[in-house]
Amino acid sequence: MNVYGLIGNPVGHSLSPPMHEAGYEALGIDAKYVTFEPPADEGAAAVEAAEKLGVAGLNVTIPFKQDVLAAVDPDPLAQRIGAVNTVDFSGETPRGYNTDAVGAVRALDHHGVELSGTAVVVGAGGAGRAVAFGLADEGMAVRIANRTESKAVDLAADVPEASGHGLDELAELLADADVLVNCTSVGMDEDATPVPAEALHGDLAVLDAVYSPIETRLLRDAAAAGATTVDGAWMLLYQGVEAFERWTGEDAPVDSMNAALRAGL
Repeated sequence: MNVYGLIGNPVGHSLSPPMHEAGYEALGIDAKYVTFEPPADEGAAAVEAAEKLGVAGLNVTIPFKQDVLAAVDPDPLAQRIGAVNTVDFSGETPRGYNTDAVGAVRALDHHGVELSGTAVVVGAGGAGRAVAFGLADEGMAVRIANRTESKAVDLAADVPEASGHGLDELAELLADADVLVNCTSVGMDEDATPVPAEALHGDLAVLDAVYSPIETRLLRDAAAAGATTVDGAWMLLYQGVEAFERWTGEDAPVDSMNAALRAGL
């Protein structure tokens, strides 16, 4: 039996175990997915311990995505993003990947969104960084908007053909944009949105990385404006699907994994 897992602190709320185990069951794979909660300053040590224990693969969540870089050989995308959320132990050394970028791209693609033109990414934190690189690698011109404008400018300097802006520029940025991705936590704990409703329009595709609640105020406003909407559970699903496929070498049973994920939300 292969053992896969998740390291984070905290991890008790994670929906990854039922999602991945639904995939193993659907394909008849003899595997188990477990969670580990090491102390907040021991992410790299946890990866090293997991390798010694024979764990086949790890997902990595807050606060360890940057820390584990010291314990893995990151692929080029993870290196550019500066964060790892998936570790594969099948090679001579642990290999680190960032599937958050791919998760956003695959979530949008699943909904028939053409990844060309201009994308506006709200938030310059870890999720915003991953999504900005992911969309830029698809050929989109990325505009990053953040409450602290200097952080958006700093991130844009690392992302090809990107620019950094303050939130006060959102209306102007969205006027001719094709894709909008909210990578902040706004909307998670209250009925709020980082984007003025009047700035949204029917030519947009809007992905909100917040998945609890599933229908955020931003997505309600986007739907009212006639935009294509993609809830955050799709991004969560596809980052897990990407990890599943890397570990197992199999095409993930997306429907089974999606059903298990949404049953837990």
